[in-house]
Amino acid sequence: GALEQERGVALHAGLAALVASLPAPRVVWVMLPSGEITEQALQTLAKLLAKGDVLVDGGNANYKDSRRRAGWLGERGLGFVDAGVSGGVWGLENGYALMLGGATDAIAKIEPFAKLLAPAPDRGWIHCGPAGSGHYVKMIHNGIEYAMMQAYAEGLSMMKAKSEFDLDLAAITEMWRHGSVVRSWLLDLTADFLKNGQALESISPVVADSGEGRWSAIEAIELGVPAPVMSLALMARFASQGQDDYASKLLAMMRAGFGGHAVQPKNPE
Repeated sequence: GALEQERGVALHAGLAALVASLPAPRVVWVMLPSGEITEQALQTLAKLLAKGDVLVDGGNANYKDSRRRAGWLGERGLGFVDAGVSGGVWGLENGYALMLGGATDAIAKIEPFAKLLAPAPDRGWIHCGPAGSGHYVKMIHNGIEYAMMQAYAEGLSMMKAKSEFDLDLAAITEMWRHGSVVRSWLLDLTADFLKNGQALESISPVVADSGEGRWSAIEAIELGVPAPVMSLALMARFASQGQDDYASKLLAMMRAGFGGHAVQPKNPE
């Protein structure tokens, strides 16, 4: 097919055909949404693979699931590596940051792939520790990402609100990219996006959370480690997702009750 010709990707009719096509010891990399779909794929592959083969989960799984999966796969003689993958859609050209968890022998079998996928063979990938540690480090990585994004968003919102200065956010973020202590890839993306318009009329102010931010906040609570910035960044996303924000309505009612403050009626459709 076209995909095979353009990308050199071999297509197979199913998982059984895929496994049969691979030389032993096999390495099978699974990259699916976290949860049941990943669990089912690993269960199916475990029945097809042989002792000494290695399964890699490159999705954003909960690290506790990864530790559990390493256990039952190990009982079958299969290696397991949890791979936290960062780089987004740009990784195809620039390489991916890989955070790997698993036993040393399993890591050794997938090391050639890590060196190919990373930005360079000698950097951009790391064996973090035992099973679960790769996805744990990726979880914290994403919690930090939430916080960084929120900080940029708040700062830019303040500058936009200061109308008397008529600040050019595209020019400012572009300048920050060169020599500033707040430069980052997230800033690069923001500056590039703002070049196309700063009003953002076509963007709905709803921000999804994909799981890792929640898990980071829960982990902070379980560890007793203060993580207010990451946690508040998650809460800001929750606030953006409210259709009719019941809490805000209650606050308005309370203000009206104790201080006689006016309640703004909802505009009719």
